[in-house]
Amino acid sequence: MKALVYTNPFEVTYREEPAPSVSDETLIKVEAVGICGSDLHAYQGHDARRNPPMILGHEIAGIVQTGACKGKRAVLNPIVACGRCEYCYTGRSNICSNRTMIGLSLPGGFAEQVAAPEQCLIIVPDDMDMQQAALTEPAATSLHGIYLAAKVLARPIAECNTLVIGGGSVGLLAALFLQDQGCEHIALAETNVLRRETAAKTGAVEAFDPLVKTVKDSGYDLVIDAVGAEPTRTMAVTAAKPGGVVLHIGLMNNDGGLDTRKLTLAEITFIGTYTYTRSDLEAAVKKIYSGALGDLSWLEARPLAEGARAFDDLLNGKCAAPKVVLQPQL
Repeated sequence: MKALVYTNPFEVTYREEPAPSVSDETLIKVEAVGICGSDLHAYQGHDARRNPPMILGHEIAGIVQTGACKGKRAVLNPIVACGRCEYCYTGRSNICSNRTMIGLSLPGGFAEQVAAPEQCLIIVPDDMDMQQAALTEPAATSLHGIYLAAKVLARPIAECNTLVIGGGSVGLLAALFLQDQGCEHIALAETNVLRRETAAKTGAVEAFDPLVKTVKDSGYDLVIDAVGAEPTRTMAVTAAKPGGVVLHIGLMNNDGGLDTRKLTLAEITFIGTYTYTRSDLEAAVKKIYSGALGDLSWLEARPLAEGARAFDDLLNGKCAAPKVVLQPQL
């Protein structure tokens, strides 16, 4: 089969690879697979968990080729949980003690085919657009975090003044979920002018450049950091109101930026949020399919064979799309 293989830092190679061998797993024909920020992180050689050569890609939508669900359209839950630890027993499989992950420790979806345990299949409607279906994983990431924040916010989300930092897919999808839940005041900070323009076109946010416009000190009930770098953590804590919530989703680096004095004196709740549960993924599918998040025309599809160019464009800020989806069939 053809696959896009991470071969060296700053290098992905489109080449022939052995097809997946399935015994107790399910074979999926990949229709669309998104490029995640963590894939870009690995591409730069910054993720010790992802070592070349390997096939990255975990935002996968495809058609099931084997097993009881043969012929069905599905998205994958890339987290392979053990089902036996205390976290799995309590419905928190996203932090399973023994988890593995497709596209991290297991071969990913930047290929014509991928193998996955049947437990990872989430069946989607037969007429669902597969490019949009590939948004399920980042959408569920945003939704899971918003669920966590809603539990501790002093006021309903619809009444909150909210700041989202980062206009990639997780940040923009978070804003669209907030809008869907009735939130009327959503600012989005993004330094890339192309992504800023794309976010503004959705009508969900007031997009601005934080390098030009200073973030209002203590102005927001909820701040979502969808980048996760030192400057964005500093911005998030600065922007949070006393008694507010900072939701930390991004994982760009771990270099500081957290003002623990303000967090303490202002009783700000800082929440780290990681991925999603199966229920989050299923809820995300329903929201995407229903049109609740808009027409999602900001998606950009490219052929898998041109994946190297896509990685380069994303890394260098040349892409207006918050999400690029690669398609083996293009």
